[in-house]
Amino acid sequence: MNQRLINKLSEQGLLSPESREKLLLPRLFSVHWEVTTLLYLGVLLLSGGLGILVYKNIDTIGHQVILLAIGLTCGLCFVIANKKKRPFSRHKVLAPNMGWDYIVLLACLLFITFITYLQAQYNVFGTRYGSATFIPMLVLLFSAYYFDHLGVLSLAITNFAAWMGIAITPYEILSNNAFNTDTRLIYTGVLLGAILMTAGYLSERFDFKKHFAFTYDNFGVHILFIAVLAGMFLLEFYYLFFLVLCGIGAFCYWQSSQRKSFYFMMITVLYLYIGVSYMILRWLFYTNLDLGGIYLGLFYFIGSAVAVVRLLIVQNKKLKTNDSI
Repeated sequence: MNQRLINKLSEQGLLSPESREKLLLPRLFSVHWEVTTLLYLGVLLLSGGLGILVYKNIDTIGHQVILLAIGLTCGLCFVIANKKKRPFSRHKVLAPNMGWDYIVLLACLLFITFITYLQAQYNVFGTRYGSATFIPMLVLLFSAYYFDHLGVLSLAITNFAAWMGIAITPYEILSNNAFNTDTRLIYTGVLLGAILMTAGYLSERFDFKKHFAFTYDNFGVHILFIAVLAGMFLLEFYYLFFLVLCGIGAFCYWQSSQRKSFYFMMITVLYLYIGVSYMILRWLFYTNLDLGGIYLGLFYFIGSAVAVVRLLIVQNKKLKTNDSI
């Protein structure tokens, strides 16, 4: 409000002295997210800058010096993070300060870089490619719970997915991108998604790092739905995968209603819509290959899109007051 107007209202007795002082005080605003974004970008730029520095000076610096520098920096970050951390708890533990989270994140990123560099340059794990991802996965998972860090948990889940892809699916399939010749990657995705969703359920059921449940479920739901849809698109017994999709969708829809989470309800409806649309179009084009089938398909997409949007709007209104995310 303009200072001259405030003074005029005060002179007319329309403002008390306390209200006048409050209006004249400068308005404060939070810069939390701005600082957080800068810190996150700083970690990424530092990691990327180290990678570029190593790449351009690999011949002059030497592999041993680079590994030593990465290892010492990683160890130093872990020591600082451990020294500043708060006592462990099965519940959520707040960070001691804003920069602490990013020290933990940098330490874990440097550890992954160290292991990857060691394997790429010296082949310390030989052809046991699963070990090169399994060991970092254990370290990251322990760090996520020990430091109570959601970002590190996401890294651990990503590493777990990489380990399952290498350990369960033959390495030759992954390296040659021969996914159509072997379907084990689809079953690996189904298993991985089920494991992650089970981990999220157990976190809530036993109230052990309950706030980790969303991260587990977020990865698990997407991986599980995508793997089941891939089975529908690529395998002959697509109808079995469609039944699995409907079962998973019904469970996720019920769970999102119980949790009052519109986010999970929305992605569940969208994945189900993709699966149902595939089945309907498959039936249309196998039974009506003429122009009438095309028109029916167009009418279906128009009507179904309106129905899905309407469903989401209604559910959003129901969950809006208690929406958890």
